[in-house]
This record gives sequence, structure tokens and C-alpha cells, in this order.
Amino acid sequence: MSALDGLKRAVTGAIPDPIAERILPWNRAAFRAAGVTTVARAEKQLLIAPVNSAGQGFAWARAAERLDGVRSANFMYRYADDVFAYPADHSVSAAYFVQNHRWQRAQRRSIARGFTHVLVESGRQVLGGGSTAEDDIAWLRGRGVQVALLWHGSDIRRPDQHALLEPDSPFHEGRYPEQARLQEITEANHRLRKRLRIPNFVSTPDLLTDVPDASWLPVVVETGSWAEAASGAPLLRDRPVVVHAPSRGGLKGTSLITPTLRRLHENGTIEYREVTGVPASRMPEVYGDADIVLDQFSLGIYGVAACEAMASGRVVISHVSDTVRERVRTNTGHDLPILESRAADLERVLQEILVDRSGAVAAAAAGPEFVRTVHSGCRSAAVLAGFLGEREGKDEPRMKDWSDAR
Repeated sequence: MSALDGLKRAVTGAIPDPIAERILPWNRAAFRAAGVTTVARAEKQLLIAPVNSAGQGFAWARAAERLDGVRSANFMYRYADDVFAYPADHSVSAAYFVQNHRWQRAQRRSIARGFTHVLVESGRQVLGGGSTAEDDIAWLRGRGVQVALLWHGSDIRRPDQHALLEPDSPFHEGRYPEQARLQEITEANHRLRKRLRIPNFVSTPDLLTDVPDASWLPVVVETGSWAEAASGAPLLRDRPVVVHAPSRGGLKGTSLITPTLRRLHENGTIEYREVTGVPASRMPEVYGDADIVLDQFSLGIYGVAACEAMASGRVVISHVSDTVRERVRTNTGHDLPILESRAADLERVLQEILVDRSGAVAAAAAGPEFVRTVHSGCRSAAVLAGFLGEREGKDEPRMKDWSDAR
């Protein structure tokens, strides 16, 4: 910290916050730079906040704007170690979100006046520190704002229940280091949703096991950038490139597959690349240069990463439970083009692909169309239409062209 920074901190600490925010030039500049969340005037104005997990808050906001008469924005608070840097309509630092009372008051006014609907992600506060999500939701509803809850995964998936369903669950015998904390968080969130009795949405179909009364809001992937970054059709190389990009290796079963993959790499069967800490903007080229993408082998689900790999036209191998596959088929009329493998079967599956590559190539070719059909935003907009009151009787929601969206 420079001497000037130290002086600023000392001066700021000696003046009450409300006064400091108005008289100290660096505080005024920071307040202006932080801004508040706004959206253009429209019949319906939707806010999605405050997590933006895997950039989905931003993506869903764009999807919602496919609906006629809807404008939407996402807000998130970012931590200093946010290496993925997903795009957001509006963001502030986590410290600013929690500590700056003047900003909190301004943000409250902006949301109450500027939005008709709010999706609260992961049971988190949306109006700043010093409150709870339940407090914030009550405050918003008291001002006529319609509110729903939106769950991403570990915020609502009970570890103890998951361990009963999945043989390779990371939650067997307390193996996952943060399991106790996740159990506490999910139990609290289940209590919250039961108390509130407001609409619930889940981002992946497996979560309908945990929240049966929820609506599945499919994750959204912009297919063009992933397809453009692909180097060509997969499995043309004698030694295929196999990529695994575990954002949370303990949950994705990375330790279960790493010994097999390293051995196959060392004996020349595959070229294995484990990718971590790569910004989201660089992931299309990472997947585009792969032949095979391995997603996860512990949870029995599929989510954003698998959709991105499918959009790239890669062979995707993962463990996706029969229940999830059937839910996808029932809800969309399409089979999920992800090749099935548990961790213990991975070597066999890879060897079979190398012996006869045609089936895997066909699955990879089906991936982009599946993502365009299910995860390009149109289906997500239709799901949000009910919450936004955009359905009239049995009519389809009023849609506008994607090019009209902000």
C-alpha cells in the first residue's frame, strides 16, 4: 500500500461514513464508479441477482429480453479472486456491497423503483450487507415487487440425500472437505423456501429431486463463439486430446479419474490436459482444441460446462444419471448427447471410442443442435414468461427477435 493510500484510509476512517461519502473526493469517485443497477423502462423489468454463477445471471437476463415488453439486468458482487470474470450488467466488489451504506440505500431505491420482478439467486442478500435474504425479499415484496428464488446446485442440493442416490457421490463418509458447511447452507435454504412459499427455479434438471415444485430454467450458452473456436471435427488425431476443466474438482470427481488419465497419457494413448484457473473468455479455444471433454463423474448431472463442450462439437463424456436423462427427454423431446461413463468405467469407454470412433463422432455432431434447441435461451425465456406474467391464457409467450434484445 502506498503512502497516499495509507493517508486516504486514515482520513476516511476518521470521518463518519455518510459524511465521508459526500466530502471526500476519492469516496465520491468510488460511489459514482460503483453506480446502481438500472434497466430501460418497459412493461416488465426483471433483475437477476446477486451470484451470476458461470455467467448465467447475465445469460438469463438476455434470454428474458426475448420476451416482448421485458427488459432485464443482472447484478453481482465480485470477490477479489474472481479469475473467471464472467460478464455482468452491473457489479461491485463484495466489500463494497457489504460495507458501503450509502450505496446500499441508493441500490435499494433503484431496485424498488426500477424493477417489477426479481430472481434471488442462491438464497443470498440482494440489497447489501446488514440484512438477510428473507429481509430483502420481504422488503421488495412490501413494495410490490414480484420475487422468486433461483437455485444453482450446491446451494440447494443436500449432501446427505445425494449420497443416498449416487454411488460415486463426493459426500460419502464426509469425504468432501466443505460437506458440513454445504449441509448447513442447503438446510437453511430449504427452510427459507418453505417459509416464503414463492416460485422456485432450478438451473439443472437434477435439482428437481431436491425442489420438486420448482421449474427447470435451462442454462444458456451462446453457441456461436464455441462453434467458431473449434479447430475441426473431433477424433481425427491418432492420439486424441482429452480435456478436463474442473472448476471444483472435489465435486466433479477429478481425483477418481486422474490416475487413469495420467496413465493413458504416459503410455501414449491420449494427450491429457487438466485445465484450471482459465478465464471464461479463453474456454472456447480450450474446448475447441480438444477431441474429448470430460465433465464430471460424481454428481450425475450436466450443466454449463457440458453444454459449452457440446456447443463446441466435442465428444463429451460424463456420468449423467438415468433420472436426469429421462427428465431431459420428457421435458424437451431430445436425448442428451453426452456419452455415459462412471469413473471406474472411463478407461473402457475411452478404449472403445478409439477402436470404433463413429458413435462418438455422431454424438459430438448432435451436441451443437441439442444446445441450440434446449440451451440457446428461447426455452429459458418461455420458462421465465410464466413468472413475468407474459402468458395470456393458453397462448405462447410473446417473443421478439434475439437481435432486438440488448
